[in-house]
Amino acid sequence: MSGRSDRVVPLAVKIVVSGGLGVGKTTFIGAISEIEPLDTEAAITQVSVGVDSLAGVESKTTTTVALDFGRITLDPSVALYLFGTPGQDRFSFLWDDLVEGAIGTVVLADTRRIEDCFPAVDYFEAHGAPFVLAVNRFVGAERFELEEIREALGLGADVPVLECDARERASVRDVLGALMDRVIGQRVGPARRRAAVEGGLLGAAGAGNARGGVRV
Repeated sequence: MSGRSDRVVPLAVKIVVSGGLGVGKTTFIGAISEIEPLDTEAAITQVSVGVDSLAGVESKTTTTVALDFGRITLDPSVALYLFGTPGQDRFSFLWDDLVEGAIGTVVLADTRRIEDCFPAVDYFEAHGAPFVLAVNRFVGAERFELEEIREALGLGADVPVLECDARERASVRDVLGALMDRVIGQRVGPARRRAAVEGGLLGAAGAGNARGGVRV
């Protein structure tokens, strides 16, 4: 026996999930992660009064103070690692470390607090990082046309804007598929994009439970 293992070590692909306070980042990661997600939820206390605005999310009782973490195995060769950023401005110093090495980002939006998207959008545009904007559907929240939201946030036509329900696995999968589509399109160029999507990461992500080897 040679002692060598034939086990395939999957390629680790890092994705960041960002957005404002209470936008659903922890829920988004928990809905899709194949492992028990790691979170750093802490109770919102009087200490945050006057510091963290809860306007529009008054019922929120906990908040992420460091990061969220989850994992998805697309196939034996590719694993997505999801890192959620804290939403409060006072924890923005953690972003550089969390974003380092990420291939792309999902920016979650809440139409009740759409202005909370600006710090994340500005950050990732400044860093030239590919991202998609996913409008999380909250019960009772006002609905807007996606192009209205694009215009309000000043997003270019190349940035995908889509609706999602952070509680639903299939909806989260579609958002991640849109992000991988953009990442692949930027990296391989338009001429090779179709072949990459059909045979690569996005094809695996979009297949969902239809493929026995894919656990998304």
